[in-house]
Order: sequence, then C-alpha cells, then structure tokens
Amino acid sequence: MRFFTTTFLLLTLAACSGGGDSYDATGTFETTEVVVSAEASGKLLRMDVEEGMKLEAGQAVGQVDTVQLYLKKLQLEASARSVSDQRPDIRKQIAATQEQICQAERERDRVKRLLVADAANRKQLDDAESLLQVLRKQLAAQNSSLQNSDRSLSWQSSSVDIQVAQVDDQLAKCRVCAPVAGTILAQYAEAGEFVVPGTPLFRLGDMERMYLRAYVTGEQLAEVRLGQTVTVVADYGGGQQREYEGQVTWISDTSEFTPKNILTRDERANLVYAVKVAVRNDGGLKIGMYGGLRFSSVGK
Repeated sequence: MRFFTTTFLLLTLAACSGGGDSYDATGTFETTEVVVSAEASGKLLRMDVEEGMKLEAGQAVGQVDTVQLYLKKLQLEASARSVSDQRPDIRKQIAATQEQICQAERERDRVKRLLVADAANRKQLDDAESLLQVLRKQLAAQNSSLQNSDRSLSWQSSSVDIQVAQVDDQLAKCRVCAPVAGTILAQYAEAGEFVVPGTPLFRLGDMERMYLRAYVTGEQLAEVRLGQTVTVVADYGGGQQREYEGQVTWISDTSEFTPKNILTRDERANLVYAVKVAVRNDGGLKIGMYGGLRFSSVGK
C-alpha cells in the first residue's frame, strides 16, 4: 500500500514539475513512528490518549489490571518474612555447648591437680579428657549444621527476593507509558478491553522532526553528502508552497528501480538512490505530504 501511495505521489510530482517547478529530487514526508503495545495481560483499566495528543517521553497514559500481581507480591513478601524468622541464631544455639566445654576444661584441670597430689587416679583424668573431646566434636558438628541451615535459608531468601523483583517488573509493565516524546497518530485500544502482551495500543510519531524521503539518480549522487544543508519545498496544493532548511541524514547504500510504473525497457534501466532529509516542522508538514529538494540553491 505504501508503494502505491509513493507511486501516485511521484506521478503527481511529474505532473506538477511540468508546471514550472524545478526540483533536484522529489518524495514524500514521513516521520519516526513507534507502535506502543501492551506488555502485560489483563483488563485495560485506563487509556488516556486521543489522536493528535502530544505526549512527553515516559508519560503514563494507561493502566492494566494489577490485582492478581499485587496479591502475588504480598504472598511472596510473607514468604520472605517466614524464611527470615527461621534463620538460626548461631551464637545463642552454641552457647550452651561452649559452657559445657568450659566446665569440662575446669574439671580436667582439677583432676590434674588431684593426680599430682595423689588424690586421684589416671582413669579419672582420662575420663575428663574424653568428655572434653566429645564436647568439642559436638560443638563442631553443631556449628556445621547451623551454618548449613543458615546458607540454605539465605538461598531461599535470595530466591524469594528474585521472585519479588520479577513481580515488581511485571507490575511496572502494567503501566502504559510513552517510550518517546511525540504525537498520537492512531489509537487501537480503549479502556475496558482485554489485552495481552503484544496487543497494539496506539501509534506515536515525532511530528516536530520530519523527514523528506526523496530519490536521486546516480548522476546526482555525487552532489549529495551526509550533513549537507539543502532546501526542502513543501507543496500544500493549489500552488501554495513553503521552503524549509533541511539536512541530509541518510543516503541509501543500495540502488533501486525508479518507484513508478515501468512502461519501457529504457526506464527499467534507470536506478535511483533513496535519501532522507531532516526538517524541523513548524506545524504545517504532514505525513505523506509531497515535497521536493533543491541542492544547488543552498551553499554546500
């Protein structure tokens, strides 16, 4: 459809050029367009956009139902608190065993003194040493078990935190925002409709910075360079024209057939190159409007 529109406009240009307009290249105006789509599933609760409305980058204009996601977040936060409450206090849980070790060390030392004074026998000292060894091994095992439990709970806590972050991201995607500043060109959805990820909501275009997509021949290609300032002529119809200053921002690396109905073999051999010229819009330029370029009328 876009090809046939371009063809019609270029044929119109040929007819107008016969009326005295002298252009080095011709084409139509276009702009950078963005189709904003839903990123979440649910009922569209709000959609505050109208065709022609200007939006700022990041401006919130719609909202998808978030009740289920919010409830899921509350559940995850409760799980996170439960995991945190299960975390062992290692210092307190090993305090009793450490106290038993201290008592066993004191008892061993007392038996040693009695043994020196021949008030105790060797077996009593061996028993005291054996009890101390057992208590120390119990403390090591207790420490290892509690640390393993603490690490396991830490992993569970991290997993829950990641799930909460995922829900937060999903909640953020329920807000419909303008990704860039621009003007609403078309609206595709209304409040109350059910949407899924990928459902088009509206089309946004930067109407302040327009582009004239024109075509130059291979011979003219030597006259065009990136960053070059050129004269852009907008045709408003009825003989009304307006000139703008433009800048060449893109030159196609690939040639293509002249975008019009090919009638003869000679015309089929004519190859052209697409160029885009940026123009600051004063409010008069519209998408699809016919325009021409003059390279020689502006200093290069």
